[in-house]
Amino acid sequence: MDYYVVLLPLGIILVVSKLLSKFCRKVNLPQVIGMLLAGVLIGVLNYIPGVGEFVLSPTAVTGLGFFAKIGVILIMFAAGLDIDIKQIRVIGVPAVLITLAGVAVPMALGFGVAQLCMPQNGIAANLFYGSILTATSVSVTVATLQELGRLNSKVGSTVVAAAILDDIIGIIVLSVVSSLGGTSSAGQSDVLWVLIKTVLFFIAAIVVGLGASKLFTWIEKKFPHHRLLPILSVALCFLFAYGSEMIFGIADITGAFVAGLVLSVNPEHSYIERRSDIMSYMIFTPVFFANIGITTQITSIDSGMIWFGLLFIVVGLVGKVIGCGGTALLCRYGLKDSFRVGIGMMARAEVALVCAQKGVEIGMISSSIMPFIVVLIILSSFVTPILMRASYKKELASPKLTASKK
Repeated sequence: MDYYVVLLPLGIILVVSKLLSKFCRKVNLPQVIGMLLAGVLIGVLNYIPGVGEFVLSPTAVTGLGFFAKIGVILIMFAAGLDIDIKQIRVIGVPAVLITLAGVAVPMALGFGVAQLCMPQNGIAANLFYGSILTATSVSVTVATLQELGRLNSKVGSTVVAAAILDDIIGIIVLSVVSSLGGTSSAGQSDVLWVLIKTVLFFIAAIVVGLGASKLFTWIEKKFPHHRLLPILSVALCFLFAYGSEMIFGIADITGAFVAGLVLSVNPEHSYIERRSDIMSYMIFTPVFFANIGITTQITSIDSGMIWFGLLFIVVGLVGKVIGCGGTALLCRYGLKDSFRVGIGMMARAEVALVCAQKGVEIGMISSSIMPFIVVLIILSSFVTPILMRASYKKELASPKLTASKK
């Protein structure tokens, strides 16, 4: 097969993705949106006679799909590396409760809406729809709070701490739910076996990962800032992804995430992250997001999916506010600060798309949900900073209040 035909769409994707990502960054939108829009625009070529077959031939689409699979693994590896495990030790009880509610409430609402609109899917599939809403991305919130000078406030510290736990718990939930795909009508023993395999995987991953981290520390002492370290780290990521999927029956993205997580305790994790990001964000990550845009068939969305998608967006936005904000209120944060915590945890980004794409890949959910997740990401990215700034408007306008916060 002439696999060189993938080079043309690959080059187009990289150029268009970069241009649109830059534009999105200027208008305070996640760069992910630019990559997705690049895929949508390139996907339009399919509807132009002669052009679509030339640029996006079946062989080219297959090749892009391979690049996308590598991309999703590297994205989750970077997400694990980005977590500061040391901060978990100092996370207080309120942040833990806020995180748990921030996972449980959106998931329950997402599951409820899926059961209401699509009961024929089965419990496992509808639980997967709910698990997509557990993911959060506080990069927009952190940037806004930093701009307002409130990042180190009680609200800022809580949001950052809760986001760390949110990622970990969300991935665990996704692992269990995705493994239940074939056991939705099975007995309790099957569900118990899934839970046992999940626990065994995390135990094995921690043991192997900590051993690997010590080995990497020794390598760093022998060969300071040598490229051998990031190469071995990416190799560990791929091995974890393979082992989780093939040995334990856990999603490969979970293995990649855990590989990053165990390496995040390594003293040189920042160096590993910088070096591995070069490869990921230069080629594989743009292709992953663009491929979602290319392969999503908007014309195949029926009226039932439209109603479900709209409700899915609504519960996705309010679920975090209710779960995180409501729990913060119960923890005596005060009405304004509770609202700020809820708003701060509302934004979504690439992890939600990664989770959804995994569900599509294993046949648990419909690819028709992807456009609605993109809309959810755009809306939450727009609404979060607007509402956050509005909540601080009076305090920022009052010199006394501003001075008292410092």
